[in-house]
Amino acid sequence: MKKVIITGGSGFIGSNLVKFLLNKKYFVVNIDKSSYSANPYNLREVNKNKNYKYYKVDINNKKKVFKILKKYNPIGIFNLAAESHVDRSIDNPKNFINSNILGVFNLLESLREYIKKSKKKIKLVHISTDEVYGDIDNSKRTNEKFPYDPSSPYSASKASADHLVKSFVRTYKIPAVISNCCNNYGPNQFPEKLIPKLIYNIINNKPLPIYGKGKNSREWIHVNDHCEALLKIFNKGKVGESYNVGTNQNITNIEIAKKLLQMYKNKSKIKYVKDRPGHDFRYALDSKKIRKKLKWKPKVSLNVGLKNTFIWYLNNIAFFKSVSQKLYDKRLGLKND
Repeated sequence: MKKVIITGGSGFIGSNLVKFLLNKKYFVVNIDKSSYSANPYNLREVNKNKNYKYYKVDINNKKKVFKILKKYNPIGIFNLAAESHVDRSIDNPKNFINSNILGVFNLLESLREYIKKSKKKIKLVHISTDEVYGDIDNSKRTNEKFPYDPSSPYSASKASADHLVKSFVRTYKIPAVISNCCNNYGPNQFPEKLIPKLIYNIINNKPLPIYGKGKNSREWIHVNDHCEALLKIFNKGKVGESYNVGTNQNITNIEIAKKLLQMYKNKSKIKYVKDRPGHDFRYALDSKKIRKKLKWKPKVSLNVGLKNTFIWYLNNIAFFKSVSQKLYDKRLGLKND
């Protein structure tokens, strides 16, 4: 059985990737330090799966990561371990430097030592973000050769990690590939993010907080489509290359809020709030490369995906109860990305 490691596999994208790969008959090892956004609810149905193992380990711990690599001899690593909330990076950048830069460095060092000693092949898929490209005007979509221009401590930390990965590919011949994905949505997403936050407020008849005038434009992808893309990149992606993963369709935050309001009739209303510092107006990816080279394309339309996501949250109210409200009732709940 093919064995893979997922770092950060208890978070939103990570937990969905764990379940996706288990369904594809992979043996999955989840390495996660279990920070605030890692929720046991996300993996409740796979904890007893004989092909799943969980280790509460920080990727900064090179010794423990190396021991796990040596024990399982995986064919691949999907690195999703990261602090991923722009607002939190503005409030406390240090945590993002520790996880997103130093953590990736230590993971790369563990991998380098393992490959050197074991002489075995292992491919790293490093999951990054469209935010590394910065604010994009309406006439452009960013391809993989577009220059990085990060705006927040979060996006700067992810850009730094991308550069580290590329340097280890060139200098140490580490077999790694990078994915830069647009905004994800779907089941199990932590309720400080825009879509689950709005759904939570609609269900509870609360105002829907939207930054500025709500005109900020984002590209959205259902997490299932993202998981499909990551497996394609793992199996067919060329070492040293980057692949943009997106839908090529943009929508404003206010349009997202209105779509969700139409799905659940109550008295909730949109409430415009003070914009966050340095808020990028538009992200937009050019995803032609992954479509042409790896034969991938998204399958879930935004309307269908949003409806199914809303239904999932309605059927899993316990998910909201499993998260402390202190973690998302304040400004942190206004996350748009």
